[in-house]
Amino acid sequence: MKAGIHPAYEEINVTCACGNSFKTRSTHKGDIRVEICSNCHPFFTGRQKLVDTEGRVDRFQKKVQKSKDMQAAKKATATKKETAPSRA
Repeated sequence: MKAGIHPAYEEINVTCACGNSFKTRSTHKGDIRVEICSNCHPFFTGRQKLVDTEGRVDRFQKKVQKSKDMQAAKKATATKKETAPSRA
């Protein structure tokens, strides 16, 4: 191998969002922060964990609730129109 053309392969710290940290070797400069590691990933732990990225689950639940509320309001207005006396 030619000397001086390969990047430095140094030890770095990897820190997960769950708080787990470990050392590895990489050409990346500085520490690495990850969202999911083998300590908290459902495939390795065997338990299901809801990973909410940027509030997507919360936004989806709000959207579903808003849709249900709108459907209930439409039903309420439809029943009011049916029960109202007609002017003929």
